[in-house]
Amino acid sequence: MVVIVSIPLLLLAAFACALPGGGPSVPSTLSTLGAWGNIGVLFAIALAILFVGNKLLGRPLRGLLVSFVALLAQWVAKIDTIKYYGFEAVFFSVIFGLIIRNCFRIPEWLKPAIQGEFFIKIGVVCLGATILFRDVMKSGSVGLVQALIVVCIVWFFAYFIARRLKVDRATAMTLSSGVSICGVSACITAARVAGTDDRKLSYIVSVVLIIVVPMIYLMPWLAETIIPLITSDPVVQQEIAGAWIGGTIDTTSGVAASSEMAFSAHGDLANKTAVIVKATQNVLIGVVAFFIALYLSTKGEGGESRRPSLGIVWEKFPKFILGFVAASLVFSLCQSNGIFPDAAESKLAETSLAKTFSTFFFSLAFVCIGLDTRLKDIVSKENRNALYAFLGAQCFNIVATFAVAWLLFGVVKPALSSDEGAADNAAVSVELKADALRITGDMTTRQAEPFGDLGRN
Repeated sequence: MVVIVSIPLLLLAAFACALPGGGPSVPSTLSTLGAWGNIGVLFAIALAILFVGNKLLGRPLRGLLVSFVALLAQWVAKIDTIKYYGFEAVFFSVIFGLIIRNCFRIPEWLKPAIQGEFFIKIGVVCLGATILFRDVMKSGSVGLVQALIVVCIVWFFAYFIARRLKVDRATAMTLSSGVSICGVSACITAARVAGTDDRKLSYIVSVVLIIVVPMIYLMPWLAETIIPLITSDPVVQQEIAGAWIGGTIDTTSGVAASSEMAFSAHGDLANKTAVIVKATQNVLIGVVAFFIALYLSTKGEGGESRRPSLGIVWEKFPKFILGFVAASLVFSLCQSNGIFPDAAESKLAETSLAKTFSTFFFSLAFVCIGLDTRLKDIVSKENRNALYAFLGAQCFNIVATFAVAWLLFGVVKPALSSDEGAADNAAVSVELKADALRITGDMTTRQAEPFGDLGRN
């Protein structure tokens, strides 16, 4: 049902260029009539989708107006100052939900609206449409290799340290995905696959978004302090800094803000490299979720291993992940084949609208999580262990990503570039010699012509 109700949203996103203004969006200000119109259209679309989904599932329809709170959270996150510091809409969704839950009594008519898992899965399917193969190709082989190495190393280290601190398996998988890939989106996707409790997911997402703030300022300072000690080439400095920042900060907005500060006097190469590396890591959300699901599908109820078979995998595999993968595949093919009118642009209107839908349903889900969470659950001892695991994994992430970024962008890539440059220079030299010989031959022939056959001989 999640995939079915997501199809109309993906179709709207696919035809974004044919819609006025590229489709509805959440404005940063509500001072104009057009801004209120955008909010109204987005709300109407979401309400229609949720009406159909709940009707088909036989769930009560009352309480769906809670989505207004999700729209409020998205609007707050659009304010320039808040957006600069990297706080995303889901953070404010949790805050608003917690305020309602802990300061007021939840009325009975509102309780049917608390369907966090349903909303999150719709958001994940829409998120798939924003993951394009083009983003991998932009970073080239070096960026892809870094993403694979960093995600693997950091994920397994984070999982190891979390389990050592007695964090349950599902929460450890969610935490590891958030630290190693891309923060909130990876946490949400992994949590729905691993079966993480909503309250623990809420806590992990809050930690991710809070830790991002000091990281935005810490990473440029570290980059400008450490990287000049190992290389004096300003281009290499920017690429290492960008790769380091893109691989360690857990939100795309935080990566963009932080990388703009690093070596800004030398240009914007650090910013471009950081954004591309982060986009490449984002592509791995589906890959990690797929392997988590594949692993868990062969586990019995008590955690014992079961012989894997197609029947068992299909029975326990979360079907919405297939929707995520299918959306990514279809939108990537449309982009690469020029079906989207603005396929040459760096940011597609189609993926932007899909991102709007995804963020809205994530926000709606986290309002529900906040409505179902008591503050005393957040400060429990078990959550403190998750915090220690996250901080330990993030420190390891900073060191490991620096080592990989230096090796790939500071050693391997310059070496490959110099080899290519030498090959190009050799080719040019051969061409110049050939031209010189041809010119010499022509001159000799022309000089011999006045003497006839004797001169040519």
